Amino acid sequence: MNIGIVCYPTFGGSGVVATELAKVLAQKGHKIHVLSYAKPARLETLSTSITYHEVAINSYPLFEYPPYALALASQMVNLIEYENLDLLHVHYALPHATSAYLAKQIMAEKAKKVPIVTTLHGTDITLVGSDPSYKHVVEFSIDKSDGVTAVSEYLKNETYNRFDIKQRIKVIPNFIDLNRFQKSNKSHFKKAICPDDEKVVVHVSNFRKVKRVPEVVTVFDRILKHGIKAKLLLVGDGPDRQRTEQQCRDLGICEHVRFLGKLEQVEEVLSIADLFLIPSGSETFGLAALEAMSCSVPVISSNIGGLPEVNIHGETGFLCDLDDVDCMAKNAFEVLTNETLHKEMSANARKRAELFNQDYVVQQYEEFYKEVTEKLVEKV
Repeated sequence: MNIGIVCYPTFGGSGVVATELAKVLAQKGHKIHVLSYAKPARLETLSTSITYHEVAINSYPLFEYPPYALALASQMVNLIEYENLDLLHVHYALPHATSAYLAKQIMAEKAKKVPIVTTLHGTDITLVGSDPSYKHVVEFSIDKSDGVTAVSEYLKNETYNRFDIKQRIKVIPNFIDLNRFQKSNKSHFKKAICPDDEKVVVHVSNFRKVKRVPEVVTVFDRILKHGIKAKLLLVGDGPDRQRTEQQCRDLGICEHVRFLGKLEQVEEVLSIADLFLIPSGSETFGLAALEAMSCSVPVISSNIGGLPEVNIHGETGFLCDLDDVDCMAKNAFEVLTNETLHKEMSANARKRAELFNQDYVVQQYEEFYKEVTEKLVEKV
C-alpha cells in the first residue's frame, strides 16, 4: 500500500510509535510518506521506501498564530493527489484527524476517496481533547474517521466516557522491537558508572509534572537509606529537571544520581539497569515501561491508566497506588535485595514484552487498514 502517516515529531509516545510503525511498514514492502512540521526524532533511518514531507507554515501579519491545521490539510491533499495515497493514518486526534477530514472532503470533490485511520494516544483525549472548547471538534473528527484505534483498553474506555462517540474503537497496543530492546553486555559502561558494583535504578521520561520525577528521587533516597549501594540514572529532560536537581542537592545524594539528558540509544542504559521506576500520574500505555521490560528489567509503577495492562503486579514488577512512595520504596528494596525474585521478575518482564512484538502488532494495523479500505469501497 501507499500510506501517509501524520504525527508530531517530538520524543513523546505518539511520535515514537508513528515513526517506528512507518519504519516497520516500509520494511514489509509498503511505500510510506511521513508528514510532520519537523523531522520526527526517530526517523533517522535512510530508506527508499520512506519519504519525509515537512509541513510548511508561512507567517503573515494577519495571523497571531500561523494556521497549522490548514497548512497540514493542504499538504495532505497534495500527498493524496500527487503521491496517490491508498490510506492516510493520523496519530493524535487534534488537529490531525480534523485536518484529515478537511482533506478528505476536498479530495471527494475531485472524485478521489481515501480512507482515514485515526490513532488515539492519550493526552489528545485525557488532556487536550477534554478542554470544553475542543470537545465538539474531537467528537466530530473521531466519528468522521473511517477507522479509529486506541493504544490501550484504558484509553478506549476513557474516550467513550469523556465523549459522545459512535465510532467503533479498536485497541491496537504499542509495540516493541525485541531485537533492539534486549539486555546486552555493557559491562564496561556499568563499571564506569558503578565502580563499587552498585545497583542501577533507571527512570526515562520527558520530565513533565505528570511524570513525577521528584518522586523517583524520593524513592531512590529511601533505597539508599535502607543501606543499598545504588546509582540512579535519569534519562530525559524537561520542565522538572531543575527542580529534581535541586532536590538531589537538598537530600545530599548528588554523587549517587546521574542526569544523562535525552538519549536515542536508551536500550544501552536499560541493559545495565536492575530496576525501572515509573510513578507517573497519567499513562495511557507506558511505552517506557515496556522498553525496560523488553531489556529484562523489573518495573515498579503507579497503578493507573494503561500501566496495569503492561506491568503485571507480582510478576513483572509491582504496582502501587498513585503517590504511594512508601509502597514503591518497600517493593524496590525487595526487588533489589532478593536475588531469586529479581531473576524471576527479569525473565517474566522479557516474556511479557514479547507479547508486544512489533511484527505481530504491525500485522494488526495492516489487517485494520485492509478492513477499513474494503468498507470504504463497499460504500462507493
